[in-house]
Amino acid sequence: MLRYLGNRLWQSALTLLLASVVVFGGVRALPGDPATTMAGEEADPATVAAVRAELGLDQPLVVQYGKFLTSALTGDFGDSVRTGTPVADLIGATLPVTVQLALYAMAIAVLLGTTGGVLAAVFRGRWPEWAANAFSLTALSVPTFWLGILAVLYLAVHLGWFPASGYVSPLDDPLRGLHHLTLPALILGLAHSAVVQRQTRGSMVGTLTADFVRTARAKGLGGRAVVFRYGLRNSLVVVVTVVGLELGGLIGGAVVTERIFTLPGVGKLTLDAVFTRDYPVVQAVVLVITGAYIVINLLVDVLYTLIDPRIRVSGGTR
Repeated sequence: MLRYLGNRLWQSALTLLLASVVVFGGVRALPGDPATTMAGEEADPATVAAVRAELGLDQPLVVQYGKFLTSALTGDFGDSVRTGTPVADLIGATLPVTVQLALYAMAIAVLLGTTGGVLAAVFRGRWPEWAANAFSLTALSVPTFWLGILAVLYLAVHLGWFPASGYVSPLDDPLRGLHHLTLPALILGLAHSAVVQRQTRGSMVGTLTADFVRTARAKGLGGRAVVFRYGLRNSLVVVVTVVGLELGGLIGGAVVTERIFTLPGVGKLTLDAVFTRDYPVVQAVVLVITGAYIVINLLVDVLYTLIDPRIRVSGGTR
């Protein structure tokens, strides 16, 4: 176990290092000049050159990357070019919003996805399976931005069931906080619930048609016990894998939802930073999201052994 964790941590560190190189080079490949943006379009060349020197953009790329990596290792991502606020403070203020939204959306996705997957697997060839498949196909096909706009117009503005925008921290007011997050979490979680449903159904169909399940039925084990004790339990490894991958994607892919519902999360922060060529913010956000994605996948691998003790952490089976 410890050897495996050591190997994974080493691989994670290497992945973060490669990600930092890609992010550093990709951000500087963006069109535009942050020094010009900060100094103003009407600024004279001397002022732009002074701002560029202050930001360190006049130095060789290797030197810039070395300073960036050294500072990032200590948690110092520099200051925002646009506002002058420390980037760490900006991420600290916006990341909890995105994490809360992602966790809420994933809870909805797991609830809807596993329910639909179980129904589709148990009632194969009957109307519950057709209804579940129609739901998953619709959830995957409808664009999130379009569904979000419709939800704001009808569920929030017309019917008044949910707030159309804004954010209230669940830590300050749990009921109001959940009420504000419910609609964006539902919109964000629908597409991911379709993925969870399809994977759950496929895994459960294979399990419910296995020889040991037929033997259990022949010995008189009830249908509900077969479904939950054998079918769903043996499908949890697949579900956990999907949830881990989808949760990482939710944290990094909530840009559109946060924009529609005016949530002050990392997605909105990143979008504003890209538009203003705010290098430090973009670099820091991508690195933090990459680190979160790596940690989530590491936890998923460890959870495998808790769900199914037959799975060895080294990757083999007994």
